[in-house]
Amino acid sequence: MNRYLIVGAGFSGAVIAERLAKNPDNFIVVIDEREHIGGNCFTERDSETNVMVHKYGPHIFNTDNIEVWNYIQEFCQMMPFVNRVKTIFNGNVYSMPINLHTINQFFEKTLNPTEAKDFIKSIADNTIDVPSNFEEQALKFIGKDLYEAFFYGYTKKQWGCEPTELPASILKRLPVRFNYDDNYYSNPYQGIPKDGYTAIFEKMLNAPNIKVNLNTKFDSKWDVREYDHIFYTGPIDSFFNYKYGRLSYRTVFFESSITNDDYQGNAVINYADPDVPFTRIHEHKHFTPWESHNKTIYFKEFSKETEEGDVPYYPKRLAQDLEKLVEYQKEVEKLDKFTFLGRLATYRYMDMHHVIAEALEIHRQFIKQ
Repeated sequence: MNRYLIVGAGFSGAVIAERLAKNPDNFIVVIDEREHIGGNCFTERDSETNVMVHKYGPHIFNTDNIEVWNYIQEFCQMMPFVNRVKTIFNGNVYSMPINLHTINQFFEKTLNPTEAKDFIKSIADNTIDVPSNFEEQALKFIGKDLYEAFFYGYTKKQWGCEPTELPASILKRLPVRFNYDDNYYSNPYQGIPKDGYTAIFEKMLNAPNIKVNLNTKFDSKWDVREYDHIFYTGPIDSFFNYKYGRLSYRTVFFESSITNDDYQGNAVINYADPDVPFTRIHEHKHFTPWESHNKTIYFKEFSKETEEGDVPYYPKRLAQDLEKLVEYQKEVEKLDKFTFLGRLATYRYMDMHHVIAEALEIHRQFIKQ
C-alpha cells in the first residue's frame, strides 16, 4: 500500500488525489486548513436568496486545452456562459476588454476596424521599445488616455502600488480588440458548472481510498515519515516558516448586500475611478442565468495587502519577491519525496485551467517514476 499526503484541497490537490485514487493500492490523505474543500473555488448557496455564491470571488472556467475541458466535465455539467464585463469610468459605462465599441464610445468616433487600428497606433507611445513595467506596456499598447481611464486607477487599487512597480507581463492577459466582441475571454471553451464548483470537488474526492481532513494546518515540522510522497500546494514561504521573508500577495475582501430583483444587470462591473474605494461589484445570480431568483446578492470587492490570517490571492512578484523566491526554490530542491505545485507553492499567477493542466502532467510524470 502506497501512502500519499496532499496538502491543500483546491484544484491542484484534488486533481492529484483523484488521479492517484484510480490505483486501489494507493491510500491518499488530503488535508486543508480551511473548513471546506475547494480552495478559492468554493461555492455555496446563499441561505436567503438561494443564489449560488462564489465565496472567494467570481470563477468562470475558460480554457484552450481540450484535455482539461474534457477532464473537468467528468465531474460536472458545464453550462455555457459568456463573461461580459463592464467598466464604469467618469460616469459612463464601457465594455471590457477594450474593443471597437469601447474605442468609439470613449473617443466619440465611428471608426471601423482598420481605422481603429490606425488610430490606436497613432496615440500609442511608440518611443517605448521593450516595456519594463505595467505602465509602459499599457502606454505602448493603447496610449495615455485609455490607460489612465481604464487601467491606472483600477490597477493601483487592485495591486496597492504604482503600475510602474508591476511587471509588464500582467497586462499581456488583457487584449485590445478591433471588433465588437465583448467576451472577456478569448479561449474556445467557456462555462460555469451547473451545480457550482464545490460539487466538482466532492466528486473528485469521493473515493474509498481518499481521506479528507479539514481544519488541519500543515507546516514543515510535521512527521511525514509514514508517507511515500507529499504533494504540497500551500504557500512556499509559509512552508519554510518565512525564513527568507514573506512573499507579497494581494488579497480581497467583500461587502455583501441583498436586495430584490436585479441590482446591476450584469455579473461583473469594474469601477476604474481611483476615488471609488472598491474595484468591482459582482452580482452572483447573473453567473447562473439558467436559474430564476426573486432576490439578489451582490458583493463589493476591495483589495488590500495580505496580512497574517488573510487568504492570499494574487502574487505580486515584485523584484524583491523574485529574489526571495529563488532562495525558497533552492530549499525545495533539497527536500526528499516532496512535490510543490499550484499557484501558492510555485508563487505564480495561474487560472483554474492552468492549475488542472499542471496537476495532470505532474501525476503523469510521477507514475512513470
